[in-house]
Amino acid sequence: MDSLNDSLFDAQALESPAAFASALAPPAQPGHFDELRGSVTAAPPTPVARALAPVAPLHDALEPPPVGPAPEADGPATAPKPPLTPAWSEFFEALGPAGFADLPRRAVSLERQIRDNGVTYNVYADRDGPQRPWSIDLFPLIVPPQSWAQIEAGVLQRTRVLDRVLADVYGPQKLLSEGLLPAALVRGHPGYLRAMHGVQPPGDTWLRIAAFDLARGPDGNWWVVSQRTQAPSGLGYLLENRLAISRQFPQAFESLQVQRLAATYSAMMEGLQAMCPAGAPPHIALLTPGPYNETYFEHAYLARYLGVTLVEGSDLTVRDERLYLKTLQGLRPVHGLIKRLDDQYLDPLELRPDSTLGVPGLLQAIRAGNVLVANTPGSAFLESPALLGFLPALAQHLIGEKLSLPALPTWWCGERAAMESVLPQLADCAIKPTYPGSDAHPAFDAVLGTQLGRRELDEWAGRIMRQGDAHTVQRFMPLSQMPTWAQDLGPGHISPKAVLLRVFAVNDGPQSWRVLPGGLARLAGLDAQIASMQRGGSSADVWVQTDGEVDRTTLLTPHATPASLARHRAPVTSRAAENMFWLGRYTERAENTLRLARLSLDLLSGEDQSSRSLVGWLHDLCQHNALVPRELPDVQHLQDGPRAAQSRRVFERALIAELGDVQRGRSLGFNLRCLRDAAAAVRERLSQEHWNHIVRAEAEFLRRMDEQAGEPGEGRYAIGATQRSLEAASAMLSAITGAQTDRMTRDDAWRLLSIGRHIERLGFLSNALAAGFAQDTVHEVAGFEAMVALFDSTITFHARYQQRRDVATLVDLLVLDGDNPRSLAWVAQTLRGRIARLAGSAPGKLTALSHELPDPAAWTLERLCHAGSDGRYGALMEVLEDCENAAYHVSDAIGVRYFTLTSDTVRSVGV
Repeated sequence: MDSLNDSLFDAQALESPAAFASALAPPAQPGHFDELRGSVTAAPPTPVARALAPVAPLHDALEPPPVGPAPEADGPATAPKPPLTPAWSEFFEALGPAGFADLPRRAVSLERQIRDNGVTYNVYADRDGPQRPWSIDLFPLIVPPQSWAQIEAGVLQRTRVLDRVLADVYGPQKLLSEGLLPAALVRGHPGYLRAMHGVQPPGDTWLRIAAFDLARGPDGNWWVVSQRTQAPSGLGYLLENRLAISRQFPQAFESLQVQRLAATYSAMMEGLQAMCPAGAPPHIALLTPGPYNETYFEHAYLARYLGVTLVEGSDLTVRDERLYLKTLQGLRPVHGLIKRLDDQYLDPLELRPDSTLGVPGLLQAIRAGNVLVANTPGSAFLESPALLGFLPALAQHLIGEKLSLPALPTWWCGERAAMESVLPQLADCAIKPTYPGSDAHPAFDAVLGTQLGRRELDEWAGRIMRQGDAHTVQRFMPLSQMPTWAQDLGPGHISPKAVLLRVFAVNDGPQSWRVLPGGLARLAGLDAQIASMQRGGSSADVWVQTDGEVDRTTLLTPHATPASLARHRAPVTSRAAENMFWLGRYTERAENTLRLARLSLDLLSGEDQSSRSLVGWLHDLCQHNALVPRELPDVQHLQDGPRAAQSRRVFERALIAELGDVQRGRSLGFNLRCLRDAAAAVRERLSQEHWNHIVRAEAEFLRRMDEQAGEPGEGRYAIGATQRSLEAASAMLSAITGAQTDRMTRDDAWRLLSIGRHIERLGFLSNALAAGFAQDTVHEVAGFEAMVALFDSTITFHARYQQRRDVATLVDLLVLDGDNPRSLAWVAQTLRGRIARLAGSAPGKLTALSHELPDPAAWTLERLCHAGSDGRYGALMEVLEDCENAAYHVSDAIGVRYFTLTSDTVRSVGV
């Protein structure tokens, strides 16, 4: 490392920040263009290594290409470092009085901001794996106006060409008949959809969003490396990057005349709305594969920013060739769809029949012209690297222009002449699959020729000769390197890293596009061999400068009207509603099972363990709530003595063993896992703090139980350790309950969460109380106290009734008290009101479904406490049975009415 890095905060006082940065920052590797200094670093006389173009999987998971650094010179470079570019000089001069000494603080602030905002990129989309925070560098990539003008013109031109290619391929197919485009690259590509032939998209525009991966070569010019047209990623992440980095360097952001992004997003939405089929205003949704997709954060973020509804395939349905969103109020028409789903999964009726992510009948709705989809399905074949070699001729034929933005030289080996020409050059090229993701063609990862030996090169040459059409070869080029801030050693230092730039063209009207003045820069990892998010890569904001006035358009509406505000209230989809409902149920169920487990372990290890009725009551409750296996013998009828003690010990061990078993058990660990899964499905509706509590509650409890299970001998069944784990989980669940109760907007989604909680509470408490009376547990002091504790009402009971322990006091507090949130009357009355409010009833007006629940007003203390000649409380037991049955009946009715939309009351709204 440059010795200047070790004296970062001493030397800067001697010179200007820009001069200090010039001395501090090492140059780019030989043969690479240096973004900081605006020139190529002199290469040694040895051959220049080349860099591999990116190979992204078909789902386009934001994975930049491998990059190969040029070999280092023999011996240290002696040439003086060129000065910084004017833009970078101005950037460093704007650091302020603290200068470089403040960069470590800004880096920590940036990391905290990303963490607090919950920005994630789930590399392997593993539901059981940890969420990885989005990686972003402190410094932006600065693009001067002259370079951007070249990029903008070239990207617009290429977008027009690709759009016309799609129009021809799904129309007259003259390009195929005239031989300008090989049929194998179209009809032989899995991304070509025959079902879309003859479709006329709105405005005769096929591409609504197109992305291009660009690299700057040693000559200082930008080159196209690949293109993404199916479901391009990055439009959401670059927004978060812009927000984060502009906050770290506000003075530099203003002084450098950086173009804003909002105007382009606004134009895109206006263009989509103008071309949507009938609808005033049109309803547009963003289709996501779901929360386990690696870029789900971006989907949710982009939907919020654009003001559109985030939906999954199960949220949508096609009726009479029209697309509808299933909401709590009924079926709502959808006129436009921004898809973040690969084409093959869109419609199981006509595409992949095993897809559960799409919408049956969607392609027919598109063919009927009743829905606009961005992008129109069928563009995946444009992403084949082989197509890059044919675009210059296609541009001349389709628009009569020469491409101004060149692509890296690319050869499709399905043509014999191209194959014979490129085979001798394999050592200087990258070998890539022509049909990535295809089941009908050979699948392999991109291979870097410079990393292969002679024998391996010969093997690849043999494969290419046998199946030439499946292989595409692309020329290598050293990628430019930009300055990045690294804090791996000491206080921090500047380190050059290879960079790949993704830019976006968005449609703003019929046959009209504009280029987003920014982009997503992706950086190579520390080894500089592969620029990949999965292998230590990172991202950077992109600052595009302008010589003119900065467009300060905002998506904030200055003059909102009641009608416009009503439109911005996103509908609650049936899927989101169902997950909110189960989020509430599993939260309550986890609390109930946790309280029951703690109570059981306390009593079984205490001095009241000889009480048969108490032990029998605990056994019944634990079996009913899956805390112990069903096949566990009943310990109630064993006489006192060694066998009874042994049986109770078996019960304790079974209870402890089940707590952390999420595979076979249905105990607390399982409930916490289900709680997290339900929350993940509605992640966009939860605060970051709420979500963090849910994740930590599950992870910490299962970690503790796994550690305890690994203890030798009796240690794995230690009650003390188990109780400590339960206590920690209880604290986390209390925080979750607080977030749900006091920090969520009281909309219909929250009402369903609350209804779910109270349905679960009503069923659990009714069953527990009924079991206590059936076992006569209530007539023993220990049993009486246990029942009050299970209702979490111990403090209130003793404050109100002192030492009294009779049925009347128990019924008064746990059944009839309208101010006790754990009493059956309070729960039933709250449920009745919230169900009515969900149905849109006026305050105080109940619906038919509300009347399915018992009315606490009909309960009296005298009637419920009356014991028959057999000593049983018939009226009370009837009420308890009614409450438990009604809870689960209402649960089923809510599912039919609001989630599956199969009841007779389902209607279409907003047509």
